[in-house]
Amino acid sequence: MATSLCCRAFVSSTTLRRPSQLVGAFSSLSYSSYLTTGCAQSLPFVRLLRSNFCTRKPDKTVRAGNMEANSNTVPSIVVYVTVPNREAGRKLAGSIVKEKLAACVNIVPGVESVYEWEGKINTDPEELLIIKTRQSLLPALTEHVKANHEYDVPEVIALPITGGSPQYLEWLKNSTRD
Repeated sequence: MATSLCCRAFVSSTTLRRPSQLVGAFSSLSYSSYLTTGCAQSLPFVRLLRSNFCTRKPDKTVRAGNMEANSNTVPSIVVYVTVPNREAGRKLAGSIVKEKLAACVNIVPGVESVYEWEGKINTDPEELLIIKTRQSLLPALTEHVKANHEYDVPEVIALPITGGSPQYLEWLKNSTRD
C-alpha cells in the first residue's frame, strides 16, 4: 500500500532521513522548516501524503463525548505497569486477563527505567505492560497488581482512552467484568 511508510525517523541536525516504501530507499528531506516551526505539518512530505496518497474515510471513531452515551462501550483506560523481566510480565499479564480485569495486555520489552529510590539514582532494564481496561476496574486492577507484583511500590498509571475504534471498544467492554 502506497500510504504505508516506515515510521522510524533518523534525525541529524539539518536532514531527516527515513526509510520509505514510496522510493524504495532512504529519502532525505529538509528539516529546517520543522526546526523553525516545531510542527510536523511543515515537513514537505506531509502535504504530499495528504494530497496524493491519503484516502480519507468517514470518521467512525468513538470520541470521549459520546463514549458514555454509547451503550456498546464504557469509559476505558490504558494502564502502564512496569515489571522486572519477561517471565514476571507474562505471569502478571496472564492473571490480569484471566481475572477479566483487562481485555488485553501488551508486553513491551527493552524498556530502561531511570529513577530515584531510597536516595539513590538507579537505572534498570524493565518491560512495560500496556493494559486496556474499563475505567471502573482501576481500583481492582491496582489491588491485583500490588498483590501479585514483586516491587514494593509497583507502577500503576492510568490514562483515559478518549476515542477509538467502536468495534475495539465494544470488544474491550465485552471482554472485561462489570
